[in-house]
Amino acid sequence: METYGLEKIGIVNPRAVYRNMSPAKLTEEALRRGEGVLSDTGALVVETGAYTGRSAKDKFLVDVPSVHDTIAWGDVNRPFSREDYLSIRAKVIAYLQNRDIFLFDGMAGADPKYTKKFRIVNELASQNLFIRNLLIVPDEKQLAEYGDPFFTVIAVPGFHCDPERDHTRSQAAILLDYEAHEAIIAGTQYAGEIKKTVFSVMNYFLTDEGILPMHSSANMDPKTHETAVFFGLSGTGKTTLSADPSRMLIGDDEHGWSPDGIFNIEGGCYAKCIHLDPEGEPEIYGAIKFGSVVENVVLDPDTREPDYDDNSLTENTRVGYPIEYIPNAAIPGVGGIPKVVIFLTADSFGVLPPISRLSQEAAMYQFVTGFTSKVAGTEIGIKEPVPTFSTLFGEPFMPRPAEVYAKMLGEKIAKYGTKVYLVNTGWTGGPYGTGSRMKLKYTRSMVTAALEGTLEQVRYQHDDRFNLDIPQSCPNVPSEIMNPRDTWADKEAYDKQADKLAGMFEENFAKKYPEMDKEIAQAGPKPLNA
Repeated sequence: METYGLEKIGIVNPRAVYRNMSPAKLTEEALRRGEGVLSDTGALVVETGAYTGRSAKDKFLVDVPSVHDTIAWGDVNRPFSREDYLSIRAKVIAYLQNRDIFLFDGMAGADPKYTKKFRIVNELASQNLFIRNLLIVPDEKQLAEYGDPFFTVIAVPGFHCDPERDHTRSQAAILLDYEAHEAIIAGTQYAGEIKKTVFSVMNYFLTDEGILPMHSSANMDPKTHETAVFFGLSGTGKTTLSADPSRMLIGDDEHGWSPDGIFNIEGGCYAKCIHLDPEGEPEIYGAIKFGSVVENVVLDPDTREPDYDDNSLTENTRVGYPIEYIPNAAIPGVGGIPKVVIFLTADSFGVLPPISRLSQEAAMYQFVTGFTSKVAGTEIGIKEPVPTFSTLFGEPFMPRPAEVYAKMLGEKIAKYGTKVYLVNTGWTGGPYGTGSRMKLKYTRSMVTAALEGTLEQVRYQHDDRFNLDIPQSCPNVPSEIMNPRDTWADKEAYDKQADKLAGMFEENFAKKYPEMDKEIAQAGPKPLNA
């Protein structure tokens, strides 16, 4: 039996090894093993059990001298001893002996100059199909010449850690060893952990090559190839807004910015399904077909028709599909130097404008600050929007100090004259629970106006509290929603809520970035009635 070099990681007695199987065969295997069922469109639908989102508190980085000084240690990047890692690793390898192994040897990074090879070791056929969808699939020649991977990820949801013995927080553990170029994901079936592990690896190593890794989506004009980048945490609209029928999708979540332009780190998309409808998001809706992997969407037991409004399993229902399932995808996923950068925030206070223009210094402030609200389901325990400051709009996946990434972005914005906008996809007319979520059609119109340059031709009003320039009009958007204070019935309540958020900005920045350049620190929000 061909083992494809599994002996190098210690798996010497597998029952069977399936490498780079086709979507059809992986779907058949998943169905045969009872890992999921088919929807009425042919997509594989699985339930991930207790873990329906990322388990952020169960992620650790192996702390060794060679990487210690390069990591931003803290609440996000938690240290784990090499001794404990090797102990868990030995148990995981023993667990995999005499089991069927699903291998995917693929790549991350659409630009051949920066492509890195990843070997994913799965015990589940459904997870192997998922990561096949999300990474770049090698052709026959590339697979024949694959050789050793740059990094190996071992995903074993059936192996449960013992917190007392293994020094983990729970049965689940996401352990990254940058020195050994290896990661273990144990005790959780949520496939997004595999995807984000690959991203965290690329975010660490790409900076050594002068590449800015970005938690962003990206698209470009099909005629001019002018490129736009959308930063934002899960739930802020990266996937939805980048899947624009009038533009070519480069990627929905992870990109690198090189001297030549940008490139997709992935080969697929991972979209939220909650309240999905064919009118609002036709591209994503149409991508849920045979070959896709759907997580935690409830099906009608007879017709197998999905109910995208049913959140009984989780708000964080998801689908993973190859990017070629999007009709206007850019393949390969490369684009030019971004003309526009958009920061997406879901403001649960309801006080930020729907769109605003940022100066270079304000852009750096907002990038480092990364304000948004974590929306329900994206992480374990999140039931309603929680205001948060996530450095670089992707702190959970950025292992190096924020200054490393921020400096790179600032240099690129200055060099290329890239325009930067802050877009609020959160609440208007009041906070969460009182106001309403910003209408997608309005957000799309504002983003389109920014990308086409229309917003450069309108009148702006400066907001002293948040240090933003607010356009006073936008095609296809009611002018009365452009200034958030005008949407509140109680103006004093708005001022109080807005000052509260501005104060949170100040406090967060002073705590996290006391050594940041004065020009950047002064470009942020300040309460007007402190």
